[in-house]
Amino acid sequence: IGVDALRYTLIRYPADSPLTLDVAEMTRQSSDNPVYYVQYAHARLSSIIRNAAEFGIAVDAENFDPAQLAHEREGELLRSLAEFPKVVAQAAELYEPHRIARYLEDTASAFHKFYDVCRVLPHGDEEVNDIHRARLVLVAATRQVFANGLAMLGVTAPERM
Repeated sequence: IGVDALRYTLIRYPADSPLTLDVAEMTRQSSDNPVYYVQYAHARLSSIIRNAAEFGIAVDAENFDPAQLAHEREGELLRSLAEFPKVVAQAAELYEPHRIARYLEDTASAFHKFYDVCRVLPHGDEEVNDIHRARLVLVAATRQVFANGLAMLGVTAPERM
Protein backbone atom coordinates (compact mmCIF):
# COMPACT_ATOMS: atom_id res chain seq x y z
CA ILE A 1 0.00 0.00 0.00
CA GLY A 2 1.35 3.40 -0.93
CA VAL A 3 1.76 6.21 1.58
CA ASP A 4 -0.82 8.38 -0.22
CA ALA A 5 -3.45 5.63 -0.25
CA LEU A 6 -2.95 4.79 3.41
CA ARG A 7 -2.84 8.42 4.58
CA TYR A 8 -5.91 9.37 2.56
CA THR A 9 -7.86 6.32 3.74
CA LEU A 10 -7.07 7.08 7.37
CA ILE A 11 -8.01 10.75 6.96
CA ARG A 12 -11.27 10.24 5.08
CA TYR A 13 -13.09 8.77 8.09
CA PRO A 14 -14.12 10.63 11.26
CA ALA A 15 -11.88 9.85 14.23
CA ASP A 16 -14.78 8.36 16.19
CA SER A 17 -15.95 5.94 13.47
CA PRO A 18 -14.83 2.34 13.11
CA LEU A 19 -12.25 1.85 10.39
CA THR A 20 -11.83 -1.15 8.15
CA LEU A 21 -8.91 -1.07 5.76
CA ASP A 22 -9.67 -2.74 2.45
CA VAL A 23 -6.25 -3.34 0.90
CA ALA A 24 -7.77 -4.40 -2.41
CA GLU A 25 -9.69 -1.12 -2.68
CA MET A 26 -6.71 0.97 -1.59
CA THR A 27 -4.52 -0.47 -4.35
CA ARG A 28 -7.14 -0.52 -7.12
CA GLN A 29 -6.62 2.01 -9.90
CA SER A 30 -10.26 2.83 -10.52
CA SER A 31 -12.95 5.24 -9.45
CA ASP A 32 -13.82 2.80 -6.64
CA ASN A 33 -10.62 3.89 -4.89
CA PRO A 34 -11.24 7.39 -3.43
CA VAL A 35 -7.59 8.52 -3.38
CA TYR A 36 -7.07 7.33 -6.95
CA TYR A 37 -10.27 9.10 -8.02
CA VAL A 38 -9.18 12.42 -6.48
CA GLN A 39 -5.57 12.18 -7.67
CA TYR A 40 -6.76 11.19 -11.15
CA ALA A 41 -8.95 14.32 -11.27
CA HIS A 42 -5.87 16.45 -10.50
CA ALA A 43 -3.81 14.65 -13.14
CA ARG A 44 -6.58 15.08 -15.70
CA LEU A 45 -6.86 18.78 -14.91
CA SER A 46 -3.09 19.11 -15.30
CA SER A 47 -3.28 17.33 -18.64
CA ILE A 48 -5.94 19.73 -19.92
CA ILE A 49 -3.76 22.70 -18.99
CA ARG A 50 -0.72 21.10 -20.71
CA ASN A 51 -2.79 20.43 -23.84
CA ALA A 52 -4.06 24.00 -23.81
CA ALA A 53 -0.48 25.26 -23.73
CA GLU A 54 0.26 23.10 -26.79
CA PHE A 55 -2.66 24.83 -28.55
CA GLY A 56 -1.16 28.17 -27.52
CA ILE A 57 -3.98 28.88 -25.08
CA ALA A 58 -2.83 30.37 -21.79
CA VAL A 59 -4.88 30.50 -18.61
CA ASP A 60 -5.94 34.15 -18.48
CA ALA A 61 -7.71 34.74 -15.18
CA GLU A 62 -7.46 38.54 -15.54
CA ASN A 63 -9.76 38.51 -18.59
CA PHE A 64 -12.03 35.76 -17.26
CA ASP A 65 -15.66 36.24 -18.29
CA PRO A 66 -17.85 34.21 -15.92
CA ALA A 67 -20.90 34.98 -18.07
CA GLN A 68 -19.54 32.44 -20.56
CA LEU A 69 -20.11 29.64 -18.05
CA ALA A 70 -23.83 29.07 -18.42
CA HIS A 71 -24.01 25.27 -18.60
CA GLU A 72 -25.58 23.48 -15.62
CA ARG A 73 -22.43 21.40 -15.04
CA GLU A 74 -20.25 24.51 -15.04
CA GLY A 75 -22.50 26.01 -12.38
CA GLU A 76 -22.30 22.86 -10.25
CA LEU A 77 -18.52 22.87 -10.43
CA LEU A 78 -18.34 26.60 -9.62
CA ARG A 79 -20.60 26.12 -6.60
CA SER A 80 -18.45 23.24 -5.42
CA LEU A 81 -15.28 25.34 -5.71
CA ALA A 82 -16.92 28.17 -3.79
CA GLU A 83 -17.51 25.81 -0.85
CA PHE A 84 -13.81 25.04 -0.39
CA PRO A 85 -12.95 27.86 2.06
CA LYS A 86 -15.97 27.00 4.22
CA VAL A 87 -15.09 23.28 4.23
CA VAL A 88 -11.49 24.02 5.22
CA ALA A 89 -12.61 26.37 8.01
CA GLN A 90 -15.07 23.80 9.38
CA ALA A 91 -12.50 21.01 9.16
CA ALA A 92 -10.02 23.12 11.14
CA GLU A 93 -12.54 24.36 13.69
CA LEU A 94 -13.94 20.88 14.36
CA TYR A 95 -10.62 18.99 14.01
CA GLU A 96 -12.20 16.86 11.27
CA PRO A 97 -9.86 16.55 8.26
CA HIS A 98 -12.17 13.95 6.75
CA ARG A 99 -14.39 16.84 5.65
CA ILE A 100 -11.68 17.94 3.19
CA ALA A 101 -11.25 14.41 1.82
CA ARG A 102 -14.99 13.97 1.29
CA TYR A 103 -15.21 17.44 -0.26
CA LEU A 104 -12.46 16.54 -2.73
CA GLU A 105 -14.31 13.36 -3.70
CA ASP A 106 -17.53 15.28 -4.30
CA THR A 107 -15.68 17.94 -6.28
CA ALA A 108 -13.94 15.25 -8.35
CA SER A 109 -17.38 13.92 -9.23
CA ALA A 110 -18.58 17.42 -10.18
CA PHE A 111 -15.48 17.90 -12.33
CA HIS A 112 -15.86 14.59 -14.16
CA LYS A 113 -19.54 15.36 -14.87
CA PHE A 114 -18.53 18.79 -16.18
CA TYR A 115 -15.74 17.36 -18.34
CA ASP A 116 -18.04 14.71 -19.83
CA VAL A 117 -20.37 17.33 -21.34
CA CYS A 118 -18.37 20.58 -21.62
CA ARG A 119 -15.56 20.67 -24.14
CA VAL A 120 -12.72 22.74 -22.74
CA LEU A 121 -10.39 22.79 -25.73
CA PRO A 122 -11.23 23.25 -29.41
CA HIS A 123 -11.38 20.20 -31.66
CA GLY A 124 -9.92 19.95 -35.14
CA ASP A 125 -9.87 23.26 -36.97
CA GLU A 126 -12.20 24.94 -34.49
CA GLU A 127 -11.01 28.40 -33.46
CA VAL A 128 -10.34 29.19 -29.83
CA ASN A 129 -13.19 31.28 -28.48
CA ASP A 130 -14.29 32.89 -25.22
CA ILE A 131 -16.02 29.75 -23.92
CA HIS A 132 -12.77 27.78 -24.28
CA ARG A 133 -10.88 30.48 -22.40
CA ALA A 134 -13.49 30.67 -19.62
CA ARG A 135 -13.59 26.91 -19.22
CA LEU A 136 -9.80 26.79 -19.10
CA VAL A 137 -9.83 29.27 -16.19
CA LEU A 138 -12.42 27.05 -14.48
CA VAL A 139 -10.15 24.05 -15.03
CA ALA A 140 -7.16 25.92 -13.60
CA ALA A 141 -9.16 26.99 -10.54
CA THR A 142 -10.36 23.42 -10.00
CA ARG A 143 -6.81 22.12 -10.31
CA GLN A 144 -5.64 24.65 -7.70
CA VAL A 145 -8.35 23.58 -5.26
CA PHE A 146 -7.33 19.92 -5.68
CA ALA A 147 -3.66 20.76 -5.22
CA ASN A 148 -4.42 22.77 -2.07
CA GLY A 149 -6.79 20.18 -0.63
CA LEU A 150 -4.45 17.26 -1.24
CA ALA A 151 -1.52 19.22 0.23
CA MET A 152 -3.56 19.90 3.38
CA LEU A 153 -4.08 16.15 3.73
CA GLY A 154 -0.40 15.38 3.11
CA VAL A 155 -1.21 13.53 -0.13
CA THR A 156 0.58 14.14 -3.41
CA ALA A 157 -1.16 15.80 -6.35
CA PRO A 158 0.30 14.02 -9.39
CA GLU A 159 0.62 15.83 -12.71
CA ARG A 160 0.37 12.55 -14.65
CA MET A 161 -1.08 9.11 -13.96
